[in-house]
Amino acid sequence: MQLDSKIPAGALEDKWDKYRFKAKLVNPANKRKYNLIVVGTGLAGGAAAATLAELGYHVKAFCIQDSPRRAHSIAAQGGINAAKNYPNDGDSIWRLFYDTVKGGDFRAREANVYRLAQVSNNIIDQCAAQGVPFAREYGGMLSNRSFGGAQVSRTFYARGQTGQQLLLGAYSALSRQVGAGTVEMFARRELVDIVIVDGRTRGIIVRNLVTGEMERYAADAVLLATGGYGTVFYLSTNADSCNVGAAFKAYKRGALFANPCFTQIHPTCIPQGGDYQAKLTLMSESLRNDGRIWVPKDPADTRAPRDIPEDARSYYLEEKYPSFGNLVPRDVASRNAKEQCDAGLGVGPTGYAVYLDFADAIKRDGRDVIARKYGNLFDMYQNITDDDPYETPMMIYPASHYTMGGLWVDYELQTTIPGLFALGEANFSDHGANRLGASALMQGLADGYFVIPYTIGPFLADHGVSPVGVDHPAFETCAREAAERDRKLLAIEGRRTVRDLHRALGKVMVDEVGMARNAGGLNKAIGAIQELREEFWQNVKVGGEADNFNLALQKAGRLADYLEFAEVMALDALTRDESCGCHLREEHQTAEHEAKRNDEDFCHVALWEYAGFGNAPGFHKEPLVFENVELSQRSYK
Repeated sequence: MQLDSKIPAGALEDKWDKYRFKAKLVNPANKRKYNLIVVGTGLAGGAAAATLAELGYHVKAFCIQDSPRRAHSIAAQGGINAAKNYPNDGDSIWRLFYDTVKGGDFRAREANVYRLAQVSNNIIDQCAAQGVPFAREYGGMLSNRSFGGAQVSRTFYARGQTGQQLLLGAYSALSRQVGAGTVEMFARRELVDIVIVDGRTRGIIVRNLVTGEMERYAADAVLLATGGYGTVFYLSTNADSCNVGAAFKAYKRGALFANPCFTQIHPTCIPQGGDYQAKLTLMSESLRNDGRIWVPKDPADTRAPRDIPEDARSYYLEEKYPSFGNLVPRDVASRNAKEQCDAGLGVGPTGYAVYLDFADAIKRDGRDVIARKYGNLFDMYQNITDDDPYETPMMIYPASHYTMGGLWVDYELQTTIPGLFALGEANFSDHGANRLGASALMQGLADGYFVIPYTIGPFLADHGVSPVGVDHPAFETCAREAAERDRKLLAIEGRRTVRDLHRALGKVMVDEVGMARNAGGLNKAIGAIQELREEFWQNVKVGGEADNFNLALQKAGRLADYLEFAEVMALDALTRDESCGCHLREEHQTAEHEAKRNDEDFCHVALWEYAGFGNAPGFHKEPLVFENVELSQRSYK
């Protein structure tokens, strides 16, 4: 397969400007003739739908929730990065670019990351104009705080609810277009297939989650902004409805999937309390600005944390990484927490937790200052654990959170299927092997507000308006196949619930495809996933009917996708015989137990091509070329 990343020639700083100048345009009057579909209404999808409609396109927007306001972007807490340099501490577009490339362990495209840094400042201006209540300094300037992987303060925030406030800004813009009639909003719909006609994306099939009906919608182009696949691990910080379904359907229709093994395990989550749990709760990375992470030096020390003196504590991140301390990138912090717990130094009932302690910050700044910064996060922690973090340290442990892998896209955010675009977490493009904190909101809004409005134009201009209706045989075929899969699931009438099987899959993924991986464990995981998939199709129990509201059927369909996709994740991890970022192969570590890259053999994007149910996928590569930064061993010491 020939891949064209469409990266413009010329100096890195000029690529985006040159692209926009040379790109084909669509006449403003002609924009009204085009119909676009946007699937997902989080930050990337909501921003894209609102902006494209403002430009004049007619947009149909779909979300799995009952309202766009409930998109999972609302759960983001800590902040959004931008290179404004308000603190005057040395930040710049170039530094944001470099920190992001380095944070991703040099496994992302230079051109995409630099463009992200360039448009980051526009995002803050846009959102402030929408009324997003960013935190401000006494004099009125927007406030910044630090996040992992950077030595400057570039993260804009709204207490611990930044995602919610940004989403409400995008939702207000989207609602304006709904009111103007340029956006048609379809809630409680789940994408079940992509419709391809003559090699081009021409529409989608969605399940109406209330009626169970398979609905058909046609368009000139389709944009997927459906998030990541972290719930493959069962226990994750993601909502239960977050799933790989839309991206996986695109993969099955011919879109290449890039770097599926690049999954982020967030270091600051509330630990699992019991087998009854179906998800975990995130505690924002922003807490690491003022909280100090430690464990007892003696594994036998079971005293209450306040009774353990300073000389009996190990502030292991501060000791091991003096330059960055508790603000090392997430993959580094997560692996080190696991190492401490595996060595018997963990705390709490299970021994798999470490302390995040605010005693020093409260003593230094006062309780009121800490409450203004993190009060809602402290309240959430206390509501869940019944412990007061003002008085006793939080207990935290890593959990599945974000996915850097996703559908392969070129510089225009177009997948390998013409007319199918992927935005935000649904694509692979900007974060490499590890996402720095506060960069997810940045990428989602960059793609939606400032990238796709330019990059979709050339495709539409090249292809013109050529309507294909939902009465085309391709729509009928896709709708029939989706309905047949539902009937097949309902006909199994086995003995194991969807949740039971998903929990079993999650254990395999956490144990063998989690924070640390090795060849033996990955081969074991592939075998276990295949066995679970066979068990699922022979022994799953899905009650109810297909032609009405059926939550069990919805979850069964998502698990069916995960049981195929999980094998691709494990295969990708096995094939990438190096360590980089979040992907730690235990066979490849430095003397200090850090990830050891192999740039000679693995400085590429790994791409997987669907080859049919139960068949090994095809493998392709996109070489990564670094002309502006030097490939070096990532160090935060």
